[in-house]
Amino acid sequence: MALAAVPMAELPAKAADLVLRAKPADRKATTLDVVKSALGINPTAATSIVGAIAHAVPDMAAVAAAAAAVEQPRQASAIAKAAAAAAPAQASAIVAAVCRVAPAYYPNVAVAVSQVAPEANREIVQAVGAAQPTLQPALEKVLAGYQGKIASVGGVLAEAGMAAQNPGQTGPAAVTPPSAPSPVAPSAPSTPIASVTPVVTPEVPATPTPLPELPVPPARGPAVGPPYFPLITTPTNVPPSGSTELPTGGRNYAKP
Repeated sequence: MALAAVPMAELPAKAADLVLRAKPADRKATTLDVVKSALGINPTAATSIVGAIAHAVPDMAAVAAAAAAVEQPRQASAIAKAAAAAAPAQASAIVAAVCRVAPAYYPNVAVAVSQVAPEANREIVQAVGAAQPTLQPALEKVLAGYQGKIASVGGVLAEAGMAAQNPGQTGPAAVTPPSAPSPVAPSAPSTPIASVTPVVTPEVPATPTPLPELPVPPARGPAVGPPYFPLITTPTNVPPSGSTELPTGGRNYAKP
């Protein structure tokens, strides 16, 4: 294959050119060979390679997307989205082809494609049913309830998945209204219970009764104690000879 000597950056464009130059009768086989060889060289460029082929030859968008999903199933939703973005008219065919080779990723594939081709939501859901026969009856039942456009492909798939798990339920479960309570028959008179004498608790007065006044002890006289100090010696009279004689007229005070 001529892709071995192509630089990495030019790989998507060269792959698309090879498919475009192939004869119409050989384009499908050429697309399968080109995608497988290109992804063998650079598997991380799957979305770019498929997008380039889908843009150059829209009729080969579904073939290229399915071939790439076989080689890189974990990139199935991104591969399908790239193909649908380059060839929106092939959205349903891309979904059907990719969901057949990567059935475990069908919800992600359908939702991813609907993001770039929302006008084809109904066809995308129908394509999922074509690729997943066991889910097709539930999808048809859910689609019958949509009169206009489908706003969310993911919501339709989730609703169909629930319907597939409960095939016997054709609509919301009926709710049984509560029945009126049945009349209660009067019971026979019961044996009277022996009367019980109530125990009366004495009331506690709001204002407490004052306590009786206690006798006040008599007042005590003065007692000897600090700072009073008792005399150590017996007091005696001082003789006149030991005293100082005062001058006549008292002390010599300064006259005014």
